[in-house]
Amino acid sequence: MITLFSAPKAFNDPHISLIQRNAVRSWLALGEQVEVLLMGDEPGLAEAASSLGVRLIPITDRGESGAPRISALFATAQREAQHEILCYLNADIILLADFLSGVKRVTGRLKSFLLVGQRWDVKIEADLFANGDWQGKLRSIMQDGGELHPPMGSDYFVFPSDQFQTVPDFVLGRAGWDNWMIFHARRMRIPVVDATQAITVIHQEHDYAHLPGGAPHYRHPESELNVALAGGLETMFRLRDADWILSGEELRRKSLAEWEWPRKLEADWIAALGAGTAAKMVRMAFHPRQAATYLMKGGKRQYPTADGLDDRGVKRS
Repeated sequence: MITLFSAPKAFNDPHISLIQRNAVRSWLALGEQVEVLLMGDEPGLAEAASSLGVRLIPITDRGESGAPRISALFATAQREAQHEILCYLNADIILLADFLSGVKRVTGRLKSFLLVGQRWDVKIEADLFANGDWQGKLRSIMQDGGELHPPMGSDYFVFPSDQFQTVPDFVLGRAGWDNWMIFHARRMRIPVVDATQAITVIHQEHDYAHLPGGAPHYRHPESELNVALAGGLETMFRLRDADWILSGEELRRKSLAEWEWPRKLEADWIAALGAGTAAKMVRMAFHPRQAATYLMKGGKRQYPTADGLDDRGVKRS
């Protein structure tokens, strides 16, 4: 039914290794309808893939930092996958049984779509699969300390394999490219489905030791490059810009009352116009204070230098 693909970090850090193994095992637990592809050649990845019993595909197309390019990951998945439905997801994401049921409900009704959603942030420091009911254990951990992450981006993307055939050379693990995915789908008039109410996606918390200086990804220069490749700040769409909702009861278009106003008007115009001068003018019209600051600084965009979200709406993770 679906091919899951991901590019894990190196397995040389004990905690990163632990949470990535937890994640992949949760994907495999979904059963025979799921194919798992791991991509890369990071230290320890080959051994991990072998022990987990999943296929590993090397990736050589990388950014200056050595992180894989999204375009290479997507092209590889589209070429190698056994199934016509694909899902890119980060290698620290745990999936539960409601993932497959949610995907089936969407594929049963829509031929084209981008399925995304919020995640739950949970601190996990043990092997969930060591013994017993791992899903029960996980739900108990969630109840004790899990938090629903703000709707600023997505850690998984489900879509038919004939979509996203051309993707800019974004660098994985940096901000901006996930926002572009939502913008591009809206631009192509592809339904963007927010499945937060129907699919429980769990992010296992970790530090940023794998990045230069241990700083979050949105401070990294390659995040600025990603935003530029996306077409600028105007393309930084969020989950609030999804136009469909998958709930426990139904799949439907978002009602007028559920939209954020006037953001809906702004997003509709930008999606219709595409990246460029006209979209910049729309954004400036809807954000006059930011526009004034931008003009006072001589047209120089300011990127974040401290924890939190900047005016691009780039998420924390």
